[in-house]
Amino acid sequence: MSFFIESAMAEGAAAPAGGDPFSLVIMMVVFAAVFYFMIWRPQAKRTKDHKNLMASLSKGDEVVTNGGIVGKITKVNDDFVTLAVSEGVDMHFQKAAVASVLPKGTIKAI
Repeated sequence: MSFFIESAMAEGAAAPAGGDPFSLVIMMVVFAAVFYFMIWRPQAKRTKDHKNLMASLSKGDEVVTNGGIVGKITKVNDDFVTLAVSEGVDMHFQKAAVASVLPKGTIKAI
């Protein structure tokens, strides 16, 4: 085994990597662009869509919450909505807990 070590030592030290500093800048710009288009922009779009959804909630809309509860909106306040889950059962939720609005007639179809 010692003959492998000696031959490796005889070759000398490796030359230092002298890459172009401009390529590092290009790599950082490409990384920033990928980060923006793959992570930042889609998340901002989802946030904007959810804010628009919360602003457009109105009485009579059929919605599903983040917890999977389906109901019909009976009352809308600034921060809360009241859902009629079944006959005689009303539940109060924060507007932010509403995940999506369902098409009309979905509750009857379930």
